Amino acid sequence: MIEMKDIRKSYRIGLETVHALDGASMHIKPGEFVGIIGPSGSGKSTLMNIIGCLDLADEGTYILDGIPIEDYSEKELAKVRNGKIGFVFQNFNLIPKLTAEENVELPLIYQGIKRNERMERVNEALERVQLSHRAFHYPTELSGGQQQRVAIARAIATKPSLILADEPTGNLDSKTTTEIMEIFHELHSQGNTIVLITHDRSVAQQAARQIFIMDGRVMEVGEDAVV
Repeated sequence: MIEMKDIRKSYRIGLETVHALDGASMHIKPGEFVGIIGPSGSGKSTLMNIIGCLDLADEGTYILDGIPIEDYSEKELAKVRNGKIGFVFQNFNLIPKLTAEENVELPLIYQGIKRNERMERVNEALERVQLSHRAFHYPTELSGGQQQRVAIARAIATKPSLILADEPTGNLDSKTTTEIMEIFHELHSQGNTIVLITHDRSVAQQAARQIFIMDGRVMEVGEDAVV
């Protein structure tokens, strides 16, 4: 599903060049649950942006579902981001003026899906994260864990082939973290491909496979990496 080979990405910060990714290579098969772990500044966010087609590599090859990313037009990349990838972020990224139901519905509107089907998908997604009873509440009326459940529902409503979660438990307490990870395990058991990026070793270890990133380089945990 995901194949990256010798990915490099650099940024200029003042007079300094920062090599965020320095020859990173990895592969993820359909249906896998992979945890990518690394400390702050290791290149995790840059890697997530490239996996999620939010940014492009300077060098290297990224093949998503058999197609090199450089072969996509910008319009096609937008379709990939909105339909093929479901994003879950640390800060939830919910729209405050929209209810939980409306937040989940929004990407489906962008996809041009008719209202009847939209509502079926929204109801199904909220039910899968056990939040149907809070459908008409606004983000400010929800706890952090409930907001993250809404964010997960929004991600899965589009029926993506990949769920990309960036520090999804970073702002949550231990009890709520356990509850959110249970949802990811349930989604994985239902056949979803999940890539979870985190600095928390205990969270990453719940994935079926762990990949370690340090100084822009990627390696499998259990091989040469010590976490």
